[in-house]
Amino acid sequence: MPKGNYKRQVVRFLFCAYPRATAMSLLLALATGPTVAQPLSALSATKAEISPFLTLQEAVALALQANLDLTVAQREIEAMQGQVLQGQARPNPELEYVLEDQRTASRTQSLQINLPIELGGKRAARIAAAERGRDVAVEELNARRVEVRANVIAAFFDALAAQERAELAQDSVDLARKATDAVAKRVAAGKVSPVEESKARVAEAGVRVELTQAQSEQRSARSRLTSLLGPNPPQFTQVTGNVNDLPVVPSLDDIQQRLSGSPALRRARLEVARRSSLAEVERSKRIPDITVSLGVKRPNELQRNQLMLGVSVPLPLFDRNQGNLLEALKRENKAQYELQALDMRLSTEVLQARERLASVRSEIDILQREVLPGAKSAYDAVTVGFGYGKFNFLEVLDAQRTYFSAKSQYLKALAEAHRAAAEMDRVIGQPEPQITSPANRE
Repeated sequence: MPKGNYKRQVVRFLFCAYPRATAMSLLLALATGPTVAQPLSALSATKAEISPFLTLQEAVALALQANLDLTVAQREIEAMQGQVLQGQARPNPELEYVLEDQRTASRTQSLQINLPIELGGKRAARIAAAERGRDVAVEELNARRVEVRANVIAAFFDALAAQERAELAQDSVDLARKATDAVAKRVAAGKVSPVEESKARVAEAGVRVELTQAQSEQRSARSRLTSLLGPNPPQFTQVTGNVNDLPVVPSLDDIQQRLSGSPALRRARLEVARRSSLAEVERSKRIPDITVSLGVKRPNELQRNQLMLGVSVPLPLFDRNQGNLLEALKRENKAQYELQALDMRLSTEVLQARERLASVRSEIDILQREVLPGAKSAYDAVTVGFGYGKFNFLEVLDAQRTYFSAKSQYLKALAEAHRAAAEMDRVIGQPEPQITSPANRE
């Protein structure tokens, strides 16, 4: 086949089999590289860069960057910035035209500008209220960041503990399978009754059920963690970390100091300040505004222009804004009581979380020092003795269940300790980095 015809057939095949952009890329690769496998190797390299492992630091960073709750809070700050701009605006002047009489000879035309003038500090009060609202939105974002971070930490260690339990259950299944094989060999050799083999297979089936449950818990824990990482979470097959790194129990003095700077309390204090500013806005409305008018009047009968000056002042005889002022004052009072109630509730929650963490650490300490070593020693001894025919299978199964049950209890206690620490961080922690108001950044 001529060389030119071969090239034309290759080009025709590429444009028929692939989209135009892909065909052009492949033609470029054929012209500049030795093989067509170059794009495939690049694609493989890109896929290899996606790590199947997820660390705690990566999970927290992804959540703080892509969590939808934080995006919602950020949009609220931007919306409140619009209120600040609107609060800075002054009233618009009015252009008024008046035509009196339809007859040309006696017609009078007037053109004037009406300029409203705000009195009583209305504009300053309005701006202050809008800025306090923006500060509340900023602090709401900080509180959301703390909450997201605490939720991610709790979900991460739940997933890590569930992963450890699944591996533990898998080891239990492997050991049960080996024990069943050993019993089967003894039955074949005539050393034990076939009933022992039936018991061993029933026990192995029970362990498999436990493995299925542990794997289901692991999938659920991973799903909860993934839901916190934004709309496009990374694909990971395993979380990496040390579940044995226990959080420290903070002192009561440290808790009281950090509690005063809690994002939730800061937001509640700013809400009280915002309500106070709104009350000032309603109080300033009791003073009526004036409207100054300046214009020109031209009667056709006189054939000359006349200057017009005017001032209008509303008379606050019936509506003195007393209802709106009363509402604003009561809502300010309500916000103060809400702040006190929140302070008491958060103090109770953090102390309960601290007590739970201290209790779980004591439980973990007992499991580490007494329960796990004893159960592991007994299990190893029975397993070795079973190999020499000194123990029957039921004794091996009992020792195995005791050890794995203690190990599972230990992992659940570790996860509970991290949940309690995350709960304290949710109440008294601070986001990293700290978000500030746009005005403060300037």
